Amino acid sequence: MKIKTAFRLLAVAVVLTLMYVAYGVKLIKENARNTNLNQTTEMESKPAKTAPENPQTATFAGGCFWCMEPSYQEHPDVFDAIVGYAGGSEEEANYKKVSSDTTDHREAVQVTYDPEKISYEALLEIFWRQIDPTDEGGQFADRGFHYTTAIYYQNEAEKAAAEKAKQELQDSGKFDKPIATKIEPFTTFFPAEEYHQDYYKKSAQRYKQYKKGSGREDFIEDNWQDNKLENSETQELKNSQVPKSSSSQVYENFQKPSENELRETLTELQYKVTQKSGTETPFDNLYWDNHEDGIYVDIVSGEPLYSSTTKYESGTGWPSFWQPIDAEYLVEKTDWKLIYPRTEIRSKYGDNHIGHVFKDGPEPTGLRYCMNSAAMRFVPKADMEGEGYGKYLDLFN
Repeated sequence: MKIKTAFRLLAVAVVLTLMYVAYGVKLIKENARNTNLNQTTEMESKPAKTAPENPQTATFAGGCFWCMEPSYQEHPDVFDAIVGYAGGSEEEANYKKVSSDTTDHREAVQVTYDPEKISYEALLEIFWRQIDPTDEGGQFADRGFHYTTAIYYQNEAEKAAAEKAKQELQDSGKFDKPIATKIEPFTTFFPAEEYHQDYYKKSAQRYKQYKKGSGREDFIEDNWQDNKLENSETQELKNSQVPKSSSSQVYENFQKPSENELRETLTELQYKVTQKSGTETPFDNLYWDNHEDGIYVDIVSGEPLYSSTTKYESGTGWPSFWQPIDAEYLVEKTDWKLIYPRTEIRSKYGDNHIGHVFKDGPEPTGLRYCMNSAAMRFVPKADMEGEGYGKYLDLFN
């Protein structure tokens, strides 16, 4: 009898704990509208992107829409991403109604994009990497139908692409449980209240705490980052023979190879990024989730650029650093490729495009050096001495 009573008390404690977590998550969202949304970080106004001539939309439900927006909004080939409520038969939707779980709407993100720049398949790839696709009852600490996952297709081509991607994920054996994400025809989408839009920027600290506390951040770290699917260009980058530095390297006297030599030495992607100021695909590049100790050097000249000691998870899908090894090896230029100016980062002596720097990084610098993996080569800490970078070993002390 005592054992049964103890088990009953334990079961009650577990249920109460889960209810407490879910209630706490709900309170965070309900209080968001009453919070000074600029209290943690200074939000930069969203820069206007060039509207595509043939815009397309894609709609995905991945649980809390706060956590689904950033990966799309920060993608250079996505025009816009807004959060809202998808599906459902009601004629209107708002947070109060949907969060009560009495409607058939889901929290969702709607992406506006140019199919000439990014494919629907690439948007699906981003979607999978933000969620637990096996969860039938919600996402992480967020429970209820409105937090369940779904892909809303608008035509037969999208339906076929979604079904193919889902089946490939199921067949991969990555998860023990079946893939629970629904694939449904698109019906309606109601934009969410303004205080929900760009929440990851408006209240960055609260957003980070929420993503971490809900369990989503740890799940992504444990299940996606070390098992990313690789496209052919990423595999080519891994297998290619790239230039290496030597202890006698003098960067000031570096002679840049001719264009023909660069085309022969670099992969197509490396050449596009470094010589034509291209941008690689986020979440599908060599170093975005590399956690090994070492330094990153210019792939052509070998100039030391960044250290793993200042690398951090920015959530953008590109390797990000809050400080370079030595600003001596970097050149900043104003980039007007979009209709608003950005600060481009180039290597000083190699004169190669590396990426851009933004003023939304962590302390102590407040900067985010958002780089392309294809423009860099990683030198593991154990190889630094032999490759002529021994003087930078002090970075790891």
